[in-house]
Amino acid sequence: MKMISNSVNQTIKIGKGIAKNLCAGDIVCLFGDLGSGKTSLTKGIACGLGLDENEIISPTFVVMREAKARENVPFYHFDFYRLGDCADIMLLGYEEYFYGSGITVIEWPDRLKYLLPEEYIKVALSVKGKGSRLIEITACGRRYEKQLREIYENIRH
Repeated sequence: MKMISNSVNQTIKIGKGIAKNLCAGDIVCLFGDLGSGKTSLTKGIACGLGLDENEIISPTFVVMREAKARENVPFYHFDFYRLGDCADIMLLGYEEYFYGSGITVIEWPDRLKYLLPEEYIKVALSVKGKGSRLIEITACGRRYEKQLREIYENIRH
């Protein structure tokens, strides 16, 4: 599924559409260069989960931020931009977050290398022009194929 966002507000709206069907244990990985809209999309996902978008800031310097989403489900926002080695990630106890009872959003998941989960919702963001972003959403793994169709319906309406 590909779409163009022409503003931060549109990117947030797309994030809200992604969030509608997320549940405990789901993982969303955001791929894209600096300034491609990963944190804006995360704000939309957080809003769609019942959080205040102002609570969501890039956790670049602290690696992970945690909040309580709808129905008291934990929301984990990771940013691996500054991590250089998988050993650093392993020290975090990442498995408890990725494979636990929360909803996980990961910025810079390419830094995970061999630790990248086998199944997740992949969102690739790229800059197309001033204020314009291409957002491509795909399902990685069977678990997310149905959700991808539901996300498409959420965003279309």
